[in-house]
Amino acid sequence: MTVRAGIVVTGTEVLTGRVSDRNGPWLAEQLRTLGVDVGSVVVVGDRPEDLRSALTFLAGSGLDLLVTSGGLGPTADDLTAQVVGDAQGRPSAVDPALEQRIGAIVERLVARRGWRTDPASTAAGVAKQARVPEGATVLEPVGTAPGLVVPVAAGRSGPPVVVLPGPPTELQGMWPAAVAAAPVQAVLAGATELRQETLRLWGTPESELAATLRRVDDQVAGLEITTCLRDGELEIVTRFGPDAAPAYERLTAAVQADFGDTLFSTGPSVDDLVAGALTDRDWTVATGESCTGGLLSSRLTARAGSSAWALGGVTAYANSAKQDLLGVPAATLAELGAVSPEVALALAEGARQRFGADVGVGITGIAGPGGGTADKPVGTVHLAAVGPEGRAARSLVVPGSRDAVRQRTTTVAVQLLRQLLLGGPPA
Repeated sequence: MTVRAGIVVTGTEVLTGRVSDRNGPWLAEQLRTLGVDVGSVVVVGDRPEDLRSALTFLAGSGLDLLVTSGGLGPTADDLTAQVVGDAQGRPSAVDPALEQRIGAIVERLVARRGWRTDPASTAAGVAKQARVPEGATVLEPVGTAPGLVVPVAAGRSGPPVVVLPGPPTELQGMWPAAVAAAPVQAVLAGATELRQETLRLWGTPESELAATLRRVDDQVAGLEITTCLRDGELEIVTRFGPDAAPAYERLTAAVQADFGDTLFSTGPSVDDLVAGALTDRDWTVATGESCTGGLLSSRLTARAGSSAWALGGVTAYANSAKQDLLGVPAATLAELGAVSPEVALALAEGARQRFGADVGVGITGIAGPGGGTADKPVGTVHLAAVGPEGRAARSLVVPGSRDAVRQRTTTVAVQLLRQLLLGGPPA
């Protein structure tokens, strides 16, 4: 890997977990598509000394490019541009033309939202955002904050730093201009293709896969292989250069030979597979959910175009809702209880009939932390999927917190749909 980069995400709200980092992973994937390997993603708070230390550490790690996100606003804690300029040996000064452009943007924003502002404070904030390190390339604002590409000063060594805003929509909108900047293009000139492929197994422990990887270790030189077990799915992500393509073919063959009964995808996610199968068959789906509270319906409709096959869903917590909205027989609820395979099947049939869908999915269970019994402990869930060509069902006890039970059950439901639509490893 000839070109490597580091990413610094700034913001105390990200450091403390109040806001999830969406920029670091997005930037890492964008850089990979350009042939740039990301060695580190560092998160620091809104303290100039911590940002300065992170930049110094990464610049001394032999990286070819640094990218920062956040800290470009008008308030006192927005210090990224100043700190980066100092670190690169380039003093900052207000760019009058940029100040005018930012001022015009702020005026339009204030007028549109009807804000009452103090002119002096607004002008000070605009001037702060218009401070540019000497010799830096200005990336025009997508919001109110410009970005920067700051090369190291003459006589000093180190990588150029791309300075981007924190809001993901602004950062992503500015990315093409950042890539096109001359200092970045000079770095990318040395990049080579960096491929990434994914194999997905359902129901295989990491320990079994580890034995396979040890067995073929001498056959897969040149591959960077990482594994992640998440909610029952074992994901094998491999990165490699074009010259290692034969090694990846050997890895794939070994996984298929050892885990052909649990390998369900050589690339697409289970959500992609389900969406593709529904589209190809021209089938529709509806859901009847109890313990997952609509999470399955939300997951199915998260992607653009899902309205073509996702008709709707009912969140039926109360037994009366199960009866009145989805037609679950009162006798079934009374004799077997709401948490039973029979009720899951009735929810699936009810959703299918009420929405006129080709496929219905039903889920019922005990998410906890209370409500469990000796016969039906917390985490007991029952799922069913019914379609024109048959049905699939699953009963299990899911470990974890209430949130974990709900999320993991939703994943099992999507796998159950995949099994019903495409076959492969049972859910």
